[in-house]
Amino acid sequence: MRLGVVVLILLFAAFGATFGALNAERVVFDIYFTKFGLPKGAALIAALLVGWALGGLVVWSLRVLRLKHEVRVARRALAELRAQIAAAPGAGDSAVDGT
Repeated sequence: MRLGVVVLILLFAAFGATFGALNAERVVFDIYFTKFGLPKGAALIAALLVGWALGGLVVWSLRVLRLKHEVRVARRALAELRAQIAAAPGAGDSAVDGT
């Protein structure tokens, strides 16, 4: 398993180096207040990484926050159910309350 991961990492590193070498021309970016140049390969990889990070942030904000809300609601409902069970007659005979 570890050998496979190492081989995969080396393979991607080789592809990245080849990609960078084949796209070595500089691209100039002019953003209103400054200009800067990057090799084309570096600019493409940077755009890929920024897109990956922004996509992960969107997924986290839309899915993970929703799941946290659902867990909070479920815990509240469970606490209410446990309180109802504890208040019911003969509640000491049941092992449902988790004690």
